[in-house]
Amino acid sequence: MTAEQQVPDPVWADPSRPVDERVEALLAELSVVEKAAQLGSYWPRPPEDSATGEGGSGGDVAPMQSAFEDGRRDLAATAAHGLGQLTRVFGSAPVSPATGAQRLGTLQQFVIDQQRLGIPAIAHEECLTGFTTLGATCYPAAIAWGATFEPALVESMARRIGSDMKAVGVHQGLSPVLDVVRDYRWGRVEETMGEDPYLTGTLGVGYVRGLQDSGALATLKHFAGYAASRAGRNHAPVSIGPREFEDVILVPFEMAVRLGGVASVMNSYADLDGEPPAASYRLLTGILRDRWGFEGTVVSDYWAVTFLESMHRVAATRDEAGVLSLSAGMDVELPETSAFFGLAESVESGRLGEDVLDRAVRRVLRQKVALGLLDHDWAPVPRAAATTRLDSDGNRSLARTMAERSIVLVRNESHALPLADIPQRIGVVGPSAVQPRTYLGCYTFPNHVLSRYAEHGAGIELTDLVDSMTDEFPAATVRHARGVDFTDPDLSGVPEALEVVRESDVVVLTVGDLAGLFGRGTSGEGCDVVDLALPGAQGQLVDAVLDEANQLGVPVVLLLVTGRPYAVGEFVERTTAIVQAFMPGEEGGAAIAGVLSGRVNPSGKLPVALPALRGGQPGTYLGPPLAIGDDGVSNLDPRPAYAFGHGLSYTTFEVTDLRVSAESIATDGTVQVGVTVRNTGGRAGAEVVQLYLSDPVAQVTRPMKWLAGFAKVDLAAGAEARVTFEIHAERTSFTGLSGTRIVEPGDIDVAIGTASDALPLIGRFRIEGTERVVGEGRVLDTPVSVAHTP
Repeated sequence: MTAEQQVPDPVWADPSRPVDERVEALLAELSVVEKAAQLGSYWPRPPEDSATGEGGSGGDVAPMQSAFEDGRRDLAATAAHGLGQLTRVFGSAPVSPATGAQRLGTLQQFVIDQQRLGIPAIAHEECLTGFTTLGATCYPAAIAWGATFEPALVESMARRIGSDMKAVGVHQGLSPVLDVVRDYRWGRVEETMGEDPYLTGTLGVGYVRGLQDSGALATLKHFAGYAASRAGRNHAPVSIGPREFEDVILVPFEMAVRLGGVASVMNSYADLDGEPPAASYRLLTGILRDRWGFEGTVVSDYWAVTFLESMHRVAATRDEAGVLSLSAGMDVELPETSAFFGLAESVESGRLGEDVLDRAVRRVLRQKVALGLLDHDWAPVPRAAATTRLDSDGNRSLARTMAERSIVLVRNESHALPLADIPQRIGVVGPSAVQPRTYLGCYTFPNHVLSRYAEHGAGIELTDLVDSMTDEFPAATVRHARGVDFTDPDLSGVPEALEVVRESDVVVLTVGDLAGLFGRGTSGEGCDVVDLALPGAQGQLVDAVLDEANQLGVPVVLLLVTGRPYAVGEFVERTTAIVQAFMPGEEGGAAIAGVLSGRVNPSGKLPVALPALRGGQPGTYLGPPLAIGDDGVSNLDPRPAYAFGHGLSYTTFEVTDLRVSAESIATDGTVQVGVTVRNTGGRAGAEVVQLYLSDPVAQVTRPMKWLAGFAKVDLAAGAEARVTFEIHAERTSFTGLSGTRIVEPGDIDVAIGTASDALPLIGRFRIEGTERVVGEGRVLDTPVSVAHTP
């Protein structure tokens, strides 16, 4: 055949054609069975006996994974007519980047060869704290992103994560988590960005933009209500009112859809007032698509579709569960096809309309076209895969910066920190000091997978705190005693710890979490707690060390390396200083040591409060008067030891000159609120200027205050800047008695400061007019400008 006689590429494979034209052309070519196959997935997970686990779910890395081993189909059967997604080719067992890319390429080629039209699959991975694979950078946990209050930093991190995944052939990342913390006892607090919906949404938009700028698809988790489970228990029912759901839980998701343009959303496992989100037309279609205009794909959390039959019991069979979920608005079943195997037969029998099937297939094909998977020159293995460094110098540098910018100086009596006059003898006590995995979140590869493959170590360079302190203080003697383990109740090591206290000029007492899965850690998925006491015997160690040190006059720095906030009220007055490091990532040791020495000036703020009492809470700052007040009607004081937004520095800042541009605005108007922030200390530092609003009188109970804007401002000693917020009236809107969102006329109080309980500047403006119903597409953000004084 001559060149002139060559058959041209089909319309759907022609990149010069419009995306929708290509999608429709391909959809027309597919049979019902081939369409259904595009909504399924396959997980090439390792054999069950390839790794062992301790307790919980053995070696599982997903809920009830082992329960789905029997009867699962192999790749040939799953992909006989095509395949929608390939699940965690890199993230299920240790493989090098080159080996993983080659394996992914082999699987892709198999999928292409199996399917009549040769359609590749979308490959996805976890990427909450970095690409979850062997040797990839482990950035700080999401709760630490919250502590930075820096969306641009999160965006930069996500861009690097996406670039690394794309370099080895991965197209979609299952992040970010936009759940708003409602109960500190929940194990997955570490995966969230804290207890405030605006902070979570703003940082989440940054993550989405960064990941998708790199060419990878971001996926919002977990839509919606997952973090509000009863008693903080994973997979427990969620009992929540529609107002709290609209005004707190949904806010970050709407921001990421409308402002971030996210490509994918994953459902929650929750039982939301009896309605499983995987089968909720109200959530997956009514809210997400009809109200917010979302056009991407909805992917199921792992086995969530089959859980409709086995766990929620709203479907009698798996096939029925598949029809129920697809009809509600689900598009792709993850991590492997199960309930969706029956979709084609359901169409043929009339139980499912082909138009419903087509709707989901269009969304999947549109993403495959946009990713270039259907272009004639697409290759299963990217050229860069063989030489990709997943823990590059640039990655590590950013991970160090994020760690440094996230560490919170909570308490600093008599300016005990930094340790400017280098002590000769530094005692480092506690289990966190010699286990660098304590820096890492549950979804980092070392904790998520390698904890079951001891021969591989951590897969990346990690330096524990003792070695980091030795490097940071070369002229000092650093001595360590473990005292206790993370969970073991054995106290036999406490006498050695007290001996170290007696021989030290200062003691760094470091306790906290070791993340794991399903009870294999103290923090992480399925690692929920009954109260907010430190894990294991660590509280007893803290008591013993503080008592001994106080008798001897030895200053103690309590260093908390955790994924959730723990109750510190009983320890506060006996400590000299408290430092909170929320799982600061692979560079955590050096970052913490730098803060202690003063090389790093801390600038982190608490994204969750530190409770005073082990069991008298949890309760977040975002509550109405009955949740926040201490009026003597209960013996439990709900006030925390340290409030949301709190964080100290080694310099001092002053926020002054509040100006509100107008005394009143219309119900669709805007007002500018400005302040001057000045570094009044002797060294450079960064302060987070925080804007809170309050509604003194409303038709429903409102939060006492809510974060409506923030800006992290870096200032040299003596320098100042003008920070101006633009507040639209819709930023005061709420769900009224009628169940619709409204802007209500009346006074709005403005408070600006440096923490939710440190708001020295108070102003007010009034909203004039009649009550206004706010339609879809409301203003979700508060633009802020920072003008540095020359």
